Amino acid sequence: MGFLTWIIFGLLAGAIAKAIMPGKQGGGWLITIILGIIGAFVGGAVGVYVLHWGDVTTFWNPRSWILAIGGALIVLWIYGMLTKKG
Repeated sequence: MGFLTWIIFGLLAGAIAKAIMPGKQGGGWLITIILGIIGAFVGGAVGVYVLHWGDVTTFWNPRSWILAIGGALIVLWIYGMLTKKG
């Protein structure tokens, strides 16, 4: 995937993850994009290196979406734990 595609993919995965796990993590659309891109990378790495699914980095592959959203949920949860107040 190209750089712009990764940004769009990360934004969508991050937005879906934030809809699944809403909370008071803070941050706006920029944090959502960053967490989504990181989550997509984490999910892709899990798919390739842990699950041995091969190359799962195609935009229309359902595995890519599941892994990206799952990775974004994990990253969003970690971000929420790190930024939790009190």
